Amino acid sequence: MPQPDNLGSFFADNKNLLKEYLETRMEIYRLQSLRLFARSAGYFVWILLSLFLALLFLLFGGLMTAFWFSELFHSNFKGFGLVTLLIVLVFVLLAIFRKALFVNPVIHAVIQKSKEEEEHAQTN
Repeated sequence: MPQPDNLGSFFADNKNLLKEYLETRMEIYRLQSLRLFARSAGYFVWILLSLFLALLFLLFGGLMTAFWFSELFHSNFKGFGLVTLLIVLVFVLLAIFRKALFVNPVIHAVIQKSKEEEEHAQTN
């Protein structure tokens, strides 16, 4: 292969190689984004299912507790009212401590997962 005189002739000689390289890089980025989307969709479905099961657990647990308190107080109003106050109290506590309980752990988990992905990509 003759020695190229300048950068322009180098690109002209290697145009097809450069085109193949760019197409390969674009395909790699597309596949990486597809993998990220598939994982995210899987986690999203898992979170939705978990939230639905937690809702059912809270609903039936709340009903059971309300009926139990109703028997103790001999009043449906007092039993269900007490359970409602407990649920509101839990909701308020979760809202107050949402950053420490939910936001920061999720941020740390995402950062950790991205570091693991980056280390895995570097070793391959």
